[in-house]
Amino acid sequence: MAISITPSSHLLFIGDSITDCGRREKPFSLGDGYVAMVAERLIQLYPKLRITNRGISGNTSIDLVARWKEDGLDLKPSIISILIGINDTWRRYDHGIETGIAAFEENYRSILDRTVVGLRASLILCEPFLLPLTDEQKLWHFDLDPKRRLIRGLADEYKAVFVPLQEAFQKAAATKRASELAEDGVHPTEAGHQLIAETWLKAVGREAGKT
Repeated sequence: MAISITPSSHLLFIGDSITDCGRREKPFSLGDGYVAMVAERLIQLYPKLRITNRGISGNTSIDLVARWKEDGLDLKPSIISILIGINDTWRRYDHGIETGIAAFEENYRSILDRTVVGLRASLILCEPFLLPLTDEQKLWHFDLDPKRRLIRGLADEYKAVFVPLQEAFQKAAATKRASELAEDGVHPTEAGHQLIAETWLKAVGREAGKT
C-alpha cells in the first residue's frame, strides 16, 4: 500500500535504539542512522517536509504504549513509522522478562487503535529483525518470529505499509557477514542502517512518492 507524502506532511519515526541512534545526544537531531538517511532522501524531494525522531534506546512495546500520547498523538503527525519489538524478545533472554505474544499484541493494538481514533495518520509498520551471531541468539527466533508475523498481520488489518526488514537482512547476509550488517546481531552498522533506509523507501513507494 502506497503512502502519499506531500510538502506539508509531518513524518514521525518512533521506536527503540535502532531508531534513536544518538538523536537524544544532540538537540533536534534525527540521529545517525536510518532515520537521517531516509530524511536526506525525502528532503531532496520535499524541502519543507517535517520529520521527527522519537526513538528511545531500550524501549519495549509497553514503553511505547506508556509514551504514545506525548511522543505520538500530541505531535499530530500525518505519517507514523513504528519499529519496535526486538527488545521484547531480548529482555526475555537477558533479564528473564517475557512479553508473550498475547501481551505484545495487546500493546501493539493499543498503539494502533489510539492512533486510528485520535489521528488521521498513515501508518508504516517496520518488522523487527535479528541476524544471530551466536548459537544462543539463534534461539531468540522462537520468541521473535511470532511477533514478526503478528506485525505483518496487523499491517494488513490496519491498512498500513509493512516494511520487511528480516527478509532484507537475510538476503544481504547471503553475501556479507552478519556482523557487517548488525554488529551484535541487533544493532545495525552503517551498512545495516542504509539497508533499512532503502527497504523503507521501497516499501513506502519507490523513493517515497514517485509512484
